[in-house]
Amino acid sequence: MSNDYEAIVIGGGPGGYVAAIRLGQLGVKTLCVEKEAMGGVCLNWGCIPSKALIAAANLANKVRNAGHMGITVKDLEVDVAKMQEWKEGIVKKLTGGVSSLVKGNGGTIAMGTANITGPNSVDVTSADGKRETYTASKGIIVGTGTQMITIPGFEPDGDVVITAREAVSLQSAPESMLIIGGGVIGLELGMVYQKLGTKLTVVELMDQLLPGTDLDLVRVVQKHLKKDGADIHLKSKAVKLEKSGGRAKVTIETDGKEQVVEAEKVLVAVGFKPNSSDLGLEGAGVKLDERGHIVVDEQMRTNVPSIYAIGDVAGMPYLAHKASKEGEIAAEVIAGHKSARDYRGMPAAIFTDPEIATVGMTENQAKAEGRKVKVGKFPFAASGRAMAVSETDGFIKVIIDEADHQLLGVAIVGPEASDLISESALAIEMCAFAEDVALTVHPHPTLGEGVMEAFKHALGEAIHIMNRS
Repeated sequence: MSNDYEAIVIGGGPGGYVAAIRLGQLGVKTLCVEKEAMGGVCLNWGCIPSKALIAAANLANKVRNAGHMGITVKDLEVDVAKMQEWKEGIVKKLTGGVSSLVKGNGGTIAMGTANITGPNSVDVTSADGKRETYTASKGIIVGTGTQMITIPGFEPDGDVVITAREAVSLQSAPESMLIIGGGVIGLELGMVYQKLGTKLTVVELMDQLLPGTDLDLVRVVQKHLKKDGADIHLKSKAVKLEKSGGRAKVTIETDGKEQVVEAEKVLVAVGFKPNSSDLGLEGAGVKLDERGHIVVDEQMRTNVPSIYAIGDVAGMPYLAHKASKEGEIAAEVIAGHKSARDYRGMPAAIFTDPEIATVGMTENQAKAEGRKVKVGKFPFAASGRAMAVSETDGFIKVIIDEADHQLLGVAIVGPEASDLISESALAIEMCAFAEDVALTVHPHPTLGEGVMEAFKHALGEAIHIMNRS
């Protein structure tokens, strides 16, 4: 009887552990199965450790370049090993907290590899090979996330050729690093080490960095990369790797022409694929899409009524907060509540320098739907607060419907963009109009004033920049 539960959650990441906590809050007897570490990739090797390193690198860079403020620090030293020790302390606190919350809400944690053996049963094999069978009378939630894609000929060795997992744990800043893939992971981690003195080379197959992101925003980040000495190769691919003496020589092809770049480290960051194989999904009759994502409805339920899927494994965008929200939805549905995936906007943040954050439609997406739009922009160069903190690059861009001024989307590139976007996410969720934000008094002097000014600009009422005639 001890192996009989009402719900089983497979995966202890930001989707799975949230689902387990919410199930416990709702009085559902729950087992959470995690094969490696509670908190998943996000807390252990992704979101949290990378942002800690980004914050530390940004601080060092700001101090190093604070001479114009009258602050000069001679012989600034960065102890990367000590930085890693500090980062690990944060990870340990958070992962320990996650486990405590699951247990504190009545859940049970089992460490091991899960295999779905039926619509209501799961086998769990522990690291020592012991196998246990568990049942879930009300439902199974799959939240197994994604794994990094590898490139033939560039397989990670954990030393010269690395992935993000190794990149967040380097004990010293390499002299040089070549990044294959100019997406979010590659640029976030690459800019960390660039600020610590690493010579950076970025190779991106597409015609822009951060593919899929508004090019207006990307240009600001690309300018920073180049200013700090990065070599950027667009519409290019890495075709050959040679390793010798703890270094790599990478052959890059651009428009049919080849060149060789030498680097101490090669970071492969070309994307992710869903962890949907070897789970027993096919045997249980669960449908997958052509990319291997589990197909779900708005209640996160698969075609097998008792099996649910959440987070990255259930489809893009690959965002931790999306996984958490979907974990709550699946938990509430299993507990008998009326819950569904009905959010109007899913915010996203990229922790480059400067940061990028978006929610809702882009200008091009809105126009593609046949909408006539108005765009408001407020540059951080016109913000007193941005000047005071010496971060004036970037802007806030809002897209509204020309006819009724309903908010369609917001994009920010600049200081604290990841925090500033939340106001706009709320505005979209509440079906706000431009006037709702423009007429809301924002405190001075703050970066948030820029959001208000951008909305006013869309209405032709901005005070601190010229309005369009």
